[in-house]
Amino acid sequence: MSPSPVMLPPVLGGPSPGQGQAQGRTSVVYKSPDYEELAFTLLLEHLVSIGYPHEILAYKYDPTFPTRGLVFDALYGNLLKVDSHGNLLVCAHGFRFLKGAEILHYYPNKFIQRDDMKRFHILNTLFNLTEAHLYACLVDFFTNCSRYVNCDTGYKYGNLFMSFRSMFQDVREAMDHVHLSGCLKEKTLENLEKYVVKDPRVPLLLSRMKEVGKVFLATNSDYNYTDAIMSYLFDFSDGDKAETPQRPWRSYFDLIVVDTRKPLFFAEGTVLRQVNTDTGKLRIGTYTGPLQHCAVYSGGSSDMVCDLLGVKGKDILYMGDHIFGDILKSKKRQGWRTFLVVPELARELQVWTEKSELFEELRSLDLFLAELYQHLDSGSSERPDISSIKRRIQKVTHEMDMCYGKMGSLFRCGSRQTLFANQLMRYADLYAASFMNFLYYPFSYLFRAPPVLMAHESTVEHSRLDMGEAGTALAPWLAQHSLPGQQVAGAAQDSSGEEDDDGEA
Repeated sequence: MSPSPVMLPPVLGGPSPGQGQAQGRTSVVYKSPDYEELAFTLLLEHLVSIGYPHEILAYKYDPTFPTRGLVFDALYGNLLKVDSHGNLLVCAHGFRFLKGAEILHYYPNKFIQRDDMKRFHILNTLFNLTEAHLYACLVDFFTNCSRYVNCDTGYKYGNLFMSFRSMFQDVREAMDHVHLSGCLKEKTLENLEKYVVKDPRVPLLLSRMKEVGKVFLATNSDYNYTDAIMSYLFDFSDGDKAETPQRPWRSYFDLIVVDTRKPLFFAEGTVLRQVNTDTGKLRIGTYTGPLQHCAVYSGGSSDMVCDLLGVKGKDILYMGDHIFGDILKSKKRQGWRTFLVVPELARELQVWTEKSELFEELRSLDLFLAELYQHLDSGSSERPDISSIKRRIQKVTHEMDMCYGKMGSLFRCGSRQTLFANQLMRYADLYAASFMNFLYYPFSYLFRAPPVLMAHESTVEHSRLDMGEAGTALAPWLAQHSLPGQQVAGAAQDSSGEEDDDGEA
C-alpha cells in the first residue's frame, strides 16, 4: 500500500536509475478535444455500419460532459460517479441527471457493489472519455425516439429487445475496432499537427534523464505507428526550435519495447522478439541476447525490462497515464515506483484556485453543524433542525461541481473524494499534469508527501514551530549529516497491499 502521493507544483516526481515511459498519452500528448472528436466520429460510423440508426450521426462530442472515473451500469444504462466505497455521488441516464426517488428506484441504498464487474464497468482512461460520452448519447437517443419502448433494462422495438448490456458490448467492440483496425491511427497520422502536441522541450528532458540514468519506452502500439509519432515529435527541421541538437529519436532511449499488450506485460508477458527497424517487421524467434544500443523489441514482459536494464523493481520510476494498465499493475506486481500523468490537473487546479471560497463555505457549514451538537450528548432530547444546512451543502456542492463540467470534478464531489482520487492516492507515488514538469526539479530532489493526519490525530492540538525556529532546531543535525543526491526521487513506498487483482479495488 502506498501512503499519500507527492503533489508539488509545478512538478511531481523525479527519475530513478530506470525511468520508464508508457507512450499512450505520456510522452505523446494528443490535442484535446480534437483527438476525442475524431475517435467519437469513428465510433459512431462503426455503430451505424453494424445496424445502429443513422440518426445517431447527428451527435457531436461534448468535452464538457464526461470525466474519467465514471462507472457504466450495464444493467440500467446509467453513468455513475462513485466514491471509493461505491456510494453514489452522481447518477445520469443519458444526459438527464437523476435525483432523489429516481436514484432510489435503481439503487435503494445509493450504493453499488463494484466487485460485480459484469455489471459495473469503470471508465478510467483518457480513451474512455469518448466511450462515456457515447453511452450517454445512445441512451439519450433511444430514450427519446418514439419508435422504441423504454424498459428498465433496455428498449423494445416490435419483437426485438436491446438491453443496455448488449449496447455496452457493441460500444466495446466498436472501441476495439477503431483501435485495432488502425483507422484511428491512420487518421491521426494524416494530420499530426492537428492531433499531436509537439513540445520542443521533450528532447532536452530526455537527454538530461539519460545523462543520469537509463530511460526506456514501453508502448502497446506497433513499431510503425510509434516510429511515425516519435519521429514527428523529435523533428524540428521545419523551423521549430528544439532545446538540444537534433538526433534520431531512438537515441534518447536505452530500451524501446513496442506491442507490449499491457497489462499482460506486467504479468507473464509475451514472447520477446526483435524488430527490424528498416521494415517494421518482427525477426523470427525469441530474443535471448543482451541489450543492444538503439534496438527495438516487441512484446516481452516487465521482468525482461529489469533483466535487460540490469535494475530491480524499486530502481524504476514508471510514468504512465492509465491508472490500471500502467500504474496499478506496475505497482502491485513489480513494485515499480509510479508516476501518474493526469492532464486534467491544470483545469482542476485552476477551478480549485478560482472557486476556493465554495470549498471554504463547505468547511464552514461542517463546522456549524458540529457546533449545533457541541453541547448535546446521549441523554439530550433536543433534535436540532439541520434541514436548511443540508440543503445549503447540496447547493454549494452542485455549484462546485458545475465549475468543473457537467459531471463535476475528476477528484471530488463537494468534500467527498471520488473513486479515481482514491485509486490515485493508493497506487501513484507521484503525479502531475505532464511528465515535462520534471524539467523544473534537480534529479537529486527528494520528494516527500506532506503528512496526513488520521481523524483521531486531528482532534489533538500540537504546537507548531515556525520556519525560523525549525531551521534553528535542525541546524546541529544538518551540520553532522550530509544529504547526498538521492537516486530515487520520492518518499519510500510500500506496495504490500492485498487488494483484488482486478485493478478496480
